Amino acid sequence: MKTILTITGSDSTGGSGVQADIRTIAALGGYAVSAVTSITVQNTVGIQAFYDLPADIVKGQIEAIINDMQPDTVKIGMIRTTETLAVIVEALSKYRPHHIIYDPIVTASNGDRLMTDDVIMQIRHRLLPLCSMVILRESDAERIFNCTSLQDSEITASISANKQGVRSLVLDEVLQHGLSNSFSSALAVYLSQDETMEDAIKHAKEYIRTLVARKSDLSGRSSLLYNEFLEAVQKHYRTNRDVAFYADCLNVSPRYLSQVAHRISGKSPKSIIDHTLAEALSCQLRTTQSTIQEIAYDFGFSSQAQFSKFFKKQMGQAPTEWRKH
Repeated sequence: MKTILTITGSDSTGGSGVQADIRTIAALGGYAVSAVTSITVQNTVGIQAFYDLPADIVKGQIEAIINDMQPDTVKIGMIRTTETLAVIVEALSKYRPHHIIYDPIVTASNGDRLMTDDVIMQIRHRLLPLCSMVILRESDAERIFNCTSLQDSEITASISANKQGVRSLVLDEVLQHGLSNSFSSALAVYLSQDETMEDAIKHAKEYIRTLVARKSDLSGRSSLLYNEFLEAVQKHYRTNRDVAFYADCLNVSPRYLSQVAHRISGKSPKSIIDHTLAEALSCQLRTTQSTIQEIAYDFGFSSQAQFSKFFKKQMGQAPTEWRKH
């Protein structure tokens, strides 16, 4: 059983990161050892926070494993700081593993950048020349290689080399969360088993196809929670416009509720609440003979002035002007 070292971040959902690497390597008959570079705070909605481990801790993990277990294949993922990059490059240059697979984590699944331009530049000049293969998503290829020459957007396409001579494979942009990660881990396993690069890629593709056939995106309670939130808004919008109130009703944090709402609708919970209230107010103004003051108090506003200010901000007109039209 061949030992494979994965150097990457921790994904608390298990869909990517060191957890997914270990799962893939073990499933294909390898023995996974690891060095963690970053700890993420995340769920199925997305990454909420990072803790980048100090570079000396990353260095200590790598050296402890390599000195004792001597893996000849290394798979690298998340690198977020130049200090961490430096210790990884130092270790690779010193110990010279036979295969080095790099799967850059440039952007999160929601599009957020996970690397600074300085880190990318140093990776380009210091890490890439050491790699046997770089596995990329199409959107990351230009940033990593600083060029647009990689036209390969299919997982079945041939290997290409950029102007620096680095061998790379650009994967289909529609790969689900973690599948690029699983592909590169599978490739590391097959290379450790003394397969040629071409055969290892072929077998890694076949493995990924089996995952695609049975795997769906990670899903938590997002859709159900969002629908429950909309129901709660319809029930309480007259008297409660505080996001924290709805979060408490749903037994989640306001931050998580905001993430879910934005992911599904592109809007914040506050904007959804305010829009619901504004629509109800406009209906009252047009269909009833109640005075503006009566409507204001009926909907929980402390004064007519507060109501008018809110309504104009939402609808672009004062209540009296709206009623005239």
